[in-house]
Amino acid sequence: MTDRERTLAILNYQKADKMPVVHFGYWGETLAKWHEEGHITKEDAVHWGNEIEKKLGFDFEWNPSGGTGSGMNPVFKEHLIEKREDGSYLWFDGYGVTLLKKEGNVSIPAEVAHSLVDRASWERDFKHRFQFFKERVPDFSWIKDTHTDKPRGLHLGSLFGDLRNIIGVVNISYMYADDEELYKEIIDTNADLIYKCTEKALSQGVKFDYAHFWEDICFKNGPLISPAVFEEFVAPHYKRITNLCNSHGINIISLDCDGMIDALVPIWLENGVNTMFPIEVGTWEASIKPWREKYGKKLLGIGGMDKRVFAQDYAAVDKEIERLKELIELGGYIPCPDHRIAPDAIWENVQYYCEKMQGLKI
Repeated sequence: MTDRERTLAILNYQKADKMPVVHFGYWGETLAKWHEEGHITKEDAVHWGNEIEKKLGFDFEWNPSGGTGSGMNPVFKEHLIEKREDGSYLWFDGYGVTLLKKEGNVSIPAEVAHSLVDRASWERDFKHRFQFFKERVPDFSWIKDTHTDKPRGLHLGSLFGDLRNIIGVVNISYMYADDEELYKEIIDTNADLIYKCTEKALSQGVKFDYAHFWEDICFKNGPLISPAVFEEFVAPHYKRITNLCNSHGINIISLDCDGMIDALVPIWLENGVNTMFPIEVGTWEASIKPWREKYGKKLLGIGGMDKRVFAQDYAAVDKEIERLKELIELGGYIPCPDHRIAPDAIWENVQYYCEKMQGLKI
């Protein structure tokens, strides 16, 4: 079987000859460290190619083959606003957000100000950037005409996460209270764009194995949006888009959301999103097991492997694999490190994990 055949078999509760060994990429600092240690070339550290997969023993990355071209377009021109004596600086990004950054700091920068703040700024500076035009959607003939033994995924876009980035967590929360009509209009406009881009992409006749959303709208204690508000304003758009995907034979719809997603899982499931990813273990110990017990086999999962063991030793890796075996037996689940592999990961531990997973009987 190919990795594509194995993946589709497992996610459809069918027999597979082995479990594909899947990853979700690496931090840039991780690759820089591995290069310094002599494990990978400088070119691989910069461009992050398939050679790293091969050396470690992974089969493939859970990463869609292409995107629909949804999202804000054109973006703003990025530029430096102010440089400060302490080495920090203010930066205006493509989303129209003013960020406070500092050289050498790789964490998420502080958001100082946002350009989308009210109806006037929406109408003047943003609404036209969320309109459909056919050139948004790329030509997928290269996928159609090229045989691949890896799963083919179509990245649909983001129904709320991108808007959260553009408007800000606090601001978008206030917007719902202060101007519900505008709040709804922005969400609807973005969703209509995603639908039209998806429709155009699927009309090309390329057979995609799964479709994929990105959101990242949760943190360690739960969602960054009220589940009730999410269900009312955002959920119906998932339903429209997933129904469209289903009509083109795509029955696996995955969604990338970090953090504690439990409160949003039933909303996604009800509206056609059936594959949770990357199932971050975190301090809240996320796992597909309680979700499967609650929602049954309609819930699929990719992720949930506690990548923190890569910083420990072989014994910790073995213990984690033993924990994963019970989850694998549930079916409809493929383990994957629960986010990009962090800089504390020891190269040999990752290799050991891949070796043990390659030999795992299912």
